[in-house]
Amino acid sequence: MAKRLLHNAISKISSPDQQRSGRAARWFVGMALLSLGCVGCGTTQSQQATEQLLMSDAVDRAVAEVNFSELSGKTVFLDTRYITTAFKPIGFVSADYIISALRQQLMSSNCQLQDAKEDAEYIVEARVGALGTDGHHVLVGVPASTTISSAAALVPNAPPIPTIPEISFVRRDDKTAAAKIAVFAYHRETKRPVWQSGIAQARSKSHDTWVLGAGPFQRGSIHGGTQFAGSAIDVPLAGSRKAKRQGNGYDGYREEFRYVEQKSQDADTVVPASHEEEDVTSTESDAADQ
Repeated sequence: MAKRLLHNAISKISSPDQQRSGRAARWFVGMALLSLGCVGCGTTQSQQATEQLLMSDAVDRAVAEVNFSELSGKTVFLDTRYITTAFKPIGFVSADYIISALRQQLMSSNCQLQDAKEDAEYIVEARVGALGTDGHHVLVGVPASTTISSAAALVPNAPPIPTIPEISFVRRDDKTAAAKIAVFAYHRETKRPVWQSGIAQARSKSHDTWVLGAGPFQRGSIHGGTQFAGSAIDVPLAGSRKAKRQGNGYDGYREEFRYVEQKSQDADTVVPASHEEEDVTSTESDAADQ
């Protein structure tokens, strides 16, 4: 009975083409199972947090490049109408975050920020030219494929062939966020321009790498060094764990800083005058000597 069943199974794959297709399918499936049995595996379920961190970091870097020192000590009003009306929120990275970052940079530059336009001498107008993410995927190995299983389905009486899984030696996912911000200032009454920042453009990057299925090894501007599945590690010959920061003013923007409140002396304070009485005894003794 067993011999009869085996003979019937073999007779279904009688043509040379079907036999070669079956051998190729068995070889690919065997290699896939061997690869999966010898290496590790790591997956990332969601990229929303990474994308939001990348976008907010790009905004921070772009704002940090804007130098408001030309308006230091001046009363200014931040005009945000071209940010709030034209910008669509992306997660938590909304127009409010950009506006707050600009307000922080203004106050850090000793600008006297006013809530009403009428109280300010200068109007600071800001705009956002770009904010978004993109990425690309690089694979060294065999990508997942349904070609053989689809081709086998066209052959009559061919056994079902499973989909070939991804067999990767190295896989890398790169994500980049970019932000573009520009600011200029003009006199409120005369409408004459007094200063412009130029284009402040910044990028934030994140790189996820898998080696023989083990990973992800994460690097980039939002990770603070090399991480393995979210935990910081030291990689030999890869440099310090501390991430390199871009921009000269970014360190001062992102680090904690305490502003010292300046206490002005009251000009109306009366300082009591001191008066020294003349020593009468010494005066009389001097007269007697004469």
